[in-house]
This record gives sequence, structure tokens and C-alpha cells, in this order.
Amino acid sequence: MPATSGPRRWPASAGCAYPCGKTEVSTGFWCESLLIDGIAVAGVRLEVDPTGRLARVQPGVAAEAADIRLGTVMPGFGNAHSHAFHRALRGQTHGEGGDFWRWRERMYRVAAQLDPLKYQALATAVFAEMLASGYTAVGEFHYVHHRPDGTPYDPPHAMEQALAAAARAVGIRLVLLDTVYLQGGIGRELAAEQRAFGDESAAAWLARWRSLRAELDGDDLVTLGAALHSVRAVTPDAMREVLGGLPPQAALHIHLSEQPQENVDCLAAYGLTPTGLLDSLGALAPRLSVVHATHLSDADRALLGVSRATVVMCPTTEADLGDGIGPAFALAETGCPIALGSDQNAVIDPFLEMRGLEMGERLVSRQRGRFAPAALLAAASTAGYSSLGLGRHRLQPGDPCDLVEIGTTGVRTVGSAVGQLPLTATASDVLRVFVGGRLVAECGRLVGGERPATLLTEALARLGR
Repeated sequence: MPATSGPRRWPASAGCAYPCGKTEVSTGFWCESLLIDGIAVAGVRLEVDPTGRLARVQPGVAAEAADIRLGTVMPGFGNAHSHAFHRALRGQTHGEGGDFWRWRERMYRVAAQLDPLKYQALATAVFAEMLASGYTAVGEFHYVHHRPDGTPYDPPHAMEQALAAAARAVGIRLVLLDTVYLQGGIGRELAAEQRAFGDESAAAWLARWRSLRAELDGDDLVTLGAALHSVRAVTPDAMREVLGGLPPQAALHIHLSEQPQENVDCLAAYGLTPTGLLDSLGALAPRLSVVHATHLSDADRALLGVSRATVVMCPTTEADLGDGIGPAFALAETGCPIALGSDQNAVIDPFLEMRGLEMGERLVSRQRGRFAPAALLAAASTAGYSSLGLGRHRLQPGDPCDLVEIGTTGVRTVGSAVGQLPLTATASDVLRVFVGGRLVAECGRLVGGERPATLLTEALARLGR
């Protein structure tokens, strides 16, 4: 079959003109156009080894007869920050006004409704929506560990295993960022609505983390990372103990300076900004990812730049909650990698996160092109994977074969230069999604035919939505 012919077709799903059905690892792909480091390369053949990693990348070649033929392809997107259960609040809080703190009250009420079965159903639906939107990996910043009164489930990791099962069910890579949450604010005990999040001490959290790691050991799709919720929720002594007790290879995340009040409280208690406090503990390092970093001083930005910590921006959430526009470009200039996350999942669309990052910068600076399209794509893919401890993701030999095929003839993308698709496409333009060389989603559906909207309807009904 000549390289210029159309995609190889399998029996089509109802309502979808593109192929479906293959769930085993495909050994060869041919891409009409592949974005490598943001540059469109024509006629690229990818060979995949049995583990789902790239064995060979050949640009400018013809397809082989057995290859899966794709059109325009990007690396799969890494969602560096998610709270899956927040998805239950989409469309429920926009008429109330207020700010982040008022929204948080509603979030606590949803958390109190969760149990392992409800959480697994909701997470399955949310992860399905992510896959269909082009996310091939997600970092779940998870803190709803226990029953609402704080007592453990039986078995004790029921909530964590619910998330792992949800990821396996749909085929997305999950980095479970199990979160330390020990106090309700600086100098305050956990409130009643926060008891499900807490462990008795840093030592108790570490013991639980190690036990969970043993349960997940050897899982190809699910890996365990860690998170410090924030300087509000973890004391300096507890942070020091956690930092000393975690293996150095574990991905580590923390919410940082999302709200001005956090800075005020931290300065009053410790005489340091949250960034300064992390620096005093030796926590600022390339292994660390700081989420939001919205309200920073010049000294904070300098400290983060020297550390080369990753900064995870969540533009759709920061806009939805009225948090403010963080200094993403200034941080990138200091040397911080910038990654992107969907956070509260009021929007699940990697393209809108990319666009939001650049548009926020344009509004602040009144200049266009602060982040070039290639830099936006790197934030959504390469930096996201790196921040989650998933290694390189540049579509080079040894990297995972995680791919997203984008339609270029739709109303949003027709006429767009391939390299500028990060600023023109949306999740609706995602055609096929592959994780580890396996087809997992196509045309808005999971490979088995299930629609995320159906799964979400059923999951939300369990929560009385």
C-alpha cells in the first residue's frame, strides 16, 4: 500500500468514521506528520517493542504494509495535576459568586459523599474523559484516604486501590500522588470535614505510603508518587520527616501560594514565604513540582529558578476559581520547567490548558507569542511526564509510545499550520489515542465503545447529581 493512501481501517464504531478495535500493542505506526519537539516532521515511521516503548523512529520514510497509518500526531499529554472527585462540581458552583474559600466548602461536601465504590465509578468516568481528550497520563493529587470520620477503610488502601482500578479499567497511566494532610491550617487541627484526609503523623503517613507501594509494586500502568498538600496542611517538622523518609526517585508535588492568604499566614507563623520555607527545608530541587505558584515574590521566583523545580500551572482552574494569573513566563525564564494540569476538572481539555497559559501571559504583558506553540506542547507533554516521574516523553527511542492523533480538517483546525495546532485545536479534534502502543480511545469513546458522558452520568447519579 503506498504511503500516500488513507488510514488503515478496522470495522468502524457506530457514528465514527475512524477505525477501532485493536487492543494489543501495535508494532509499527506510520505518521503522515509527527510533532517532535514541536516541529512537524513528515512521513515518520515508529517501531514499538513488546513493552510499548519506541524501538526506532525513522523520519522521511514510506509506510510498511502492516503499519497502523495515522495522520497528524502529537505526543500524548501528561496531566500533571488532577483532583478527580472535583469533577462532580462542574456546573454546580458558578452561580454562587464568592471565591476559592467559598468553593472549597462545596468541595468538602462532595468529599464526604465518597466511598470506594462511588470513587472508583467517578474516577473511571473522569479518567475516560481525560483519555478521550488526549491525556495519556495523569497525576492524581489524592487526599481522600479514609472514611469521613477519619477511621481507615478495611482494607486500609480501599480508596487508593479504587483510583488504581479506575486507571486500569480505561488504560490511562496513573501516578498516584498520595498526599500528606495533617492539619486544617497553620496551627489548627483538622476540621470535621477534613478528617478523611488526615493521618495521625508524618510517621503514620510514611508507614501507610510504604504499605501502599508494596501493593502497587510491579504495576505497569500505576505508579506511586507523593505530595505534601501545602504549607497550610503540613508542619515544617512533618515535611522534614517526609522528605527524609521518601525514596529519591518518587515524584513529589505540593500546592504552593495558590492564595494570598497562605502567604500571609506562613509569614506570620514562620517569618518566611511558602517558597522560602520549602527552601529552608532543602525541599526545592528538580524532583519537586510546585502547583499553581500564583502569588510569588521576586525572591520566590529566584529561588524556584535556581532549584529547577517544575511549576505546574492549571490555567482553567485558576481562572474558574478567580485565583489570579501566575508568573509562568517569568518562572520559565529563570529555568523552571512549566507543566500543565486540569486540577479541579471543571474543564478537561489539554488544548485549553495550553491556550490558557499563553492567553494569560498575553493579558498580563499585552504581547503575543510569550510561549511559542512548541513550548506549549512541551508543557502539556514532556514536562508533564517528567514532573510525574515518567521519564522522557519526546518520541525518541526508549520513550513510551503514547500518541494522540489530531483531526486537521475540522472547523477549528482546517488551514492551521501543524505546528500551531496547540493554539487552534480542542479536545473535540482528538481522533485516536494510544498508550504504550495500544489503542485506548477514538472519536470521543473508549476503545470498547463506552462514552465518557455515559460513565459520568452513572457515576454522578451515585452522588445524587
